[in-house]
Amino acid sequence: MNRKLERLQLLLNDLLGDRVASLECALNELTLDVAAADYHFVMMQLRDNPALRFEQLVDLSGIDYSEFAGREDRRFAVTCHLLSLTHNWRLRVRVFAPDESFPLVDSVTDVWNCANWYEREAFDLYGIFFEGHTDLRRILTDYGFVGHPFRKDFPVFGHVEMRYDAEQRRVIYQPVTIEPREVTPRVVREDVYARGGNRG
Repeated sequence: MNRKLERLQLLLNDLLGDRVASLECALNELTLDVAAADYHFVMMQLRDNPALRFEQLVDLSGIDYSEFAGREDRRFAVTCHLLSLTHNWRLRVRVFAPDESFPLVDSVTDVWNCANWYEREAFDLYGIFFEGHTDLRRILTDYGFVGHPFRKDFPVFGHVEMRYDAEQRRVIYQPVTIEPREVTPRVVREDVYARGGNRG
C-alpha cells in the first residue's frame, strides 16, 4: 500500500471510528464496509468532511453474493465508487442489506444527485430497495417484467418471451418459440488458395 492510501486509511479510521465495519486494501484500492444503519451518515461524512471531500459518486451497483464463498449470511450488497478531486483519492464503499427477503438500504440521492438512475438500476436488476428514493421504478426492463434478472437465482431459460406486436401496438408476452436450426460451418476459399497462385 502506498503512502497516500495509508493516509486515507488512517483518516477514515479516525474520523468514522466505530462506523467502520472493515477497511481492506487489495490491489491498491481501499474498500470500506459499513453497516446499513450507518450507511447514509458515513456517505454524508465522506462528501462533506474537508479532510475527505469525496465530491463525486462515480458508480453505484448492486451485488448478489449468494454463490460467493464465505458470504452465506449476507446476500445483497450495494457498492459505491467515490472520487475525491480535491485529494485525488478513490474509495469503494460497500453496504450489505440486513434482510435477504426484502433487501433495503438508504438512498444517497440527497447526497449525490447522480445516484438516482444507479439506484433505479440496482432496484430493477437486483431487487434492492432504497429507502428515501423519490422515484424508485424500473429503468431497464419492461414495467410488467416479473423478477430481477441479475439475481443468481433468476431462471436462465424462461417459458415466455416478450415482443412488440405492431397490430396490437403494444408489448405482448407469448410462449417461447425456438426454431430448430442447423449450424453448418462454411469454408470460403479463393480458387487459387490450394495452388499457391498469385492472389493480387
